[in-house]
Amino acid sequence: MRVLVTGHNGYIGTVLTPLLQAAGHEVVGLDSDLFEQSTFNTEVPAIPSIRKDIRDVQLEDFEGVDAVMHLAGLSNDPLGDLNPELTYDINHAASVRLATLAKAAGISRFIFSSSCSTYGASGDDMLDENASFNPVTPYGKSKVMVEQDVAPLADDNFSPTSLRNATAYGVSPRLRFDLVLNNLVAWALTTGQIYMKSDGTPWRPIVHIEDISRAFLAALEAPRELVHNQAFNVGRTTENYRISELAEIVHEVVPNSRIEYADDAGPDKRCYRVDCSLITEVLPNFQPQWDARRGAQELYAAYQQVDLRVEDFEGPRYKRIDHIKHLISSGRLDTSLRWREQAISVGV
Repeated sequence: MRVLVTGHNGYIGTVLTPLLQAAGHEVVGLDSDLFEQSTFNTEVPAIPSIRKDIRDVQLEDFEGVDAVMHLAGLSNDPLGDLNPELTYDINHAASVRLATLAKAAGISRFIFSSSCSTYGASGDDMLDENASFNPVTPYGKSKVMVEQDVAPLADDNFSPTSLRNATAYGVSPRLRFDLVLNNLVAWALTTGQIYMKSDGTPWRPIVHIEDISRAFLAALEAPRELVHNQAFNVGRTTENYRISELAEIVHEVVPNSRIEYADDAGPDKRCYRVDCSLITEVLPNFQPQWDARRGAQELYAAYQQVDLRVEDFEGPRYKRIDHIKHLISSGRLDTSLRWREQAISVGV
């Protein structure tokens, strides 16, 4: 198939696109490339692409496309909190508009990158896909709103699927350090401290970005009736951890590290455990391969290779919110997060 991947130059997209190509699919990307200066260690995969804000997509951008994988958006809670209305504009309104245009263009498959953060503050209960939503951040709320507004578009010709990814981790050309396992390993290596910003009690399901990518591929290639207008938790049920348990794993992986709690460390309202059995039952081709320990080992080796420093991951080079603020203060982005230079379409 010819697959349009929005956000192809992001944290997950740079890992997903080569996987799709290796499986024989033709891939075209669409990305405003806010983080073009934040490449970590390896090059971003070069594919035909459209440099465009997701809010500016037009019908002609879908020409020749068979399926859409929608990853683009403001990618974490601090960015979402920067301007909640902007988060809803980009993550919700633009996503629903994208799905509506895709349907009008005759696209048969629309796979949305949702999130288990939709469950938000849910305590210790194990949650399957029928559990109630309880998001606590603009980011989580925007994901719920997209799922609820795209589902009614489903019909005999348009088949949406929502993949509710657990909290991601793993090495990527556009590495994120705001994700819990990535962040804990970075602190452990650079300072010897596994720096805990919460009291460690919240539950969090985690999943490697390669396994997220495998879920997207499995959903794309599955018979339509298995994924039509369905939502799936993406991860492994065994990969639910308390944050303190992740810290212990990092302590065991990174030599001479110790666990330290921030002075203001308290409970995090975001607390949820998820049951991921449905996706493995419905999509047997989805075979996740990673666990937290192997992921911590991968991150530790990658950070050593580049001689990672605190100022890298806590500064504007890699920290999403600080990078965006730097682009705004330097005049490259306006306050609506649009490039001041005219967007250019290339390579298609």
